[in-house]
Amino acid sequence: MPSIPRPLDPNDDGGAAPAVAAALAAYQEGTAGPAEVLNALGGARLLVPVVALLTESEVGEHGLRQEKESEMALPKLVGQDGRQAVLAFTGTQAMTRWRPDARPIQATTLQVCQAAVQERAAAVVVDVAGPVQFVIEGEVLAALAAVESGTVSELAGVTVAKVEEAPPRKRRWFSRKR
Repeated sequence: MPSIPRPLDPNDDGGAAPAVAAALAAYQEGTAGPAEVLNALGGARLLVPVVALLTESEVGEHGLRQEKESEMALPKLVGQDGRQAVLAFTGTQAMTRWRPDARPIQATTLQVCQAAVQERAAAVVVDVAGPVQFVIEGEVLAALAAVESGTVSELAGVTVAKVEEAPPRKRRWFSRKR
């Protein structure tokens, strides 16, 4: 049986990260592009919804149908063309706007992208019910998933550079000539 992972931040208040909210607002206004949103999402925490699905019910002693057994499920969005998408939200308000009974699981953007690729989903839809919807798909989704899984070298046409701080150098502010 799968287990629910430990929270990334036990003190998380469920709010959207200010940098992510600002990038999405600028994207909606047309003053920022997808790259700015992806940069803001890069290190951000997202919330992945889980919902209860009734698997077995019974009639109670009062003659009413009642839950006997249920399972938690990760809902997916299915497009008109049949492609599936994993849902993620920037905060609990956006998730509640979509579905009030959903429960949040914290994950990084890279983890969500990796899960989408593993589930063979074509996209990750962030804040499907607003305030600003953003879609990660195609090569960008594959690249972000590869970063999380450590398989970047398997992607064709992708260049990755690791930037490290240069070792300290002795600097001469002046030179003496004799």
